[in-house]
Amino acid sequence: MTKTFIARFIAAVLLVSSMSVAAYASFQSSDKADTNIIFSDRTLLEGLWDNYKKVYWESETGRTLDKQQNNITTSEGQSYTMLRAVWQSDRPTFDKTWAWTKEHLNRSEDALFAWRWGQKDDGTYGVLTDMGGQNTATDADSDIALALTMAASRWQQQSYLEDARYIIDDIWDEEVMTIGGKPYLLANNLEKDSEKPAIINPSYLSPYAYRIFAKVDPGNNWNGLVDSSYDVLNRSMSERLDKGSTAGIVPDWITIDQQSGALAAVEGAPNLTTNYSYDAMRTPFRIALDYQWNKEPRAKETLERMHFFGKQWHENDKIVSTYAHDGTPQTDYEVSEGYATILGYFMVTDPEAAKDIYDTKLKPLYSQDKNSWANEMSYYGDNWAWFGIALYDNRLDNIAADLQ
Repeated sequence: MTKTFIARFIAAVLLVSSMSVAAYASFQSSDKADTNIIFSDRTLLEGLWDNYKKVYWESETGRTLDKQQNNITTSEGQSYTMLRAVWQSDRPTFDKTWAWTKEHLNRSEDALFAWRWGQKDDGTYGVLTDMGGQNTATDADSDIALALTMAASRWQQQSYLEDARYIIDDIWDEEVMTIGGKPYLLANNLEKDSEKPAIINPSYLSPYAYRIFAKVDPGNNWNGLVDSSYDVLNRSMSERLDKGSTAGIVPDWITIDQQSGALAAVEGAPNLTTNYSYDAMRTPFRIALDYQWNKEPRAKETLERMHFFGKQWHENDKIVSTYAHDGTPQTDYEVSEGYATILGYFMVTDPEAAKDIYDTKLKPLYSQDKNSWANEMSYYGDNWAWFGIALYDNRLDNIAADLQ
């Protein structure tokens, strides 16, 4: 495993630590009674979007700031802002964010994006190569490409689609590996150059996006990537990995053997665990979105296998931020993004519980008086709480559904 990759994920662990504190602090307001007399989900989402731009987005540049990490900018952050902007039909924000991303995160060797940018030790700003910032993060590349395809449909501008086509082509060339005749999505651009088992982050898998990419890039087997995504998710939930048993939950990180396709825990990188935590919690959202958009039977079946979370909710009245792969709680606190993303599971399997979680754990975090969060969220919590609430409210339309 390369030093730059390890450096990147040491930084990610520091991010999780800062997110945990900020998310836990913001979550304390959820115990307050909801005093809103007239409540609108649409107003909530629009108010939170406006507040996000004030707190985490530079209007003069188009850069998204992670204030919990010394105002760095990541390709992930840019992708989240682009997705939210196109779903909110906010073209000025979308265009400025995309322009900054192209100018500052572009990689000379391909159409993908450097993952980490910020202030260097000498006081200048740029890609943070000392932390492996010049490498890619596959989820961000995929989300940026998806945002561009939706922008092409929403605003009927061909240049967005042309930009997306270059990115999609290079995702396939640099971040997809064929094993046993099947394509698999890797975590970054480094894995294909290594002889070791390739690292996969299951929460990066976005089958709904690959169906759209298949229209833009019919020369590559994107529908095969849909198939392998469900295969990897279900196998990672079924296998014990580095524990004595499995609770049937998705791990944050795994590896895949480049010859046999066998899955295993990551070796030699203690920060890349098999826990269900800040990475894996995105998976229920992504699979529920595929079900909402495409009524994919495998999406429903995969979510139904996550009944561990239903048991946690009904028996304990809470779901904590982190569980080991065998289901042992690793923390005792709850986070808003954890509830927002697990809504995807409950929406499909237990709508009554989904409503209960939304009403008691998420809705009270919003202040109607401020038309924003009652207490400021972390950058990560703000994004994923918004995505989860928007999914619950059926506000994440497949804008690129009719893309030709």
